[in-house]
Amino acid sequence: METKDKIRKFIESNLIVFNDEVIFSDSDNIFEKGFVNSLFAMKLLNYVESEFNISVNNEDIDISNFSSIDNIINLINKNRN
Repeated sequence: METKDKIRKFIESNLIVFNDEVIFSDSDNIFEKGFVNSLFAMKLLNYVESEFNISVNNEDIDISNFSSIDNIINLINKNRN
């Protein structure tokens, strides 16, 4: 499974919106759209670190780095180097 698909699946399994028709693009801000809340951010951080075997630097722990699938992939790629 591709990185993007893993992230999307994780986000979709943690949605706080109870609607079967939740659709969002890879660039959509999942927090602004109300699909997840700020408490989810820490869960997402833990998931990203464990699933992709990286350690996110303190300066990268910013909600904007976790706000969309595209941003999360950029963060993962940055921390793999």
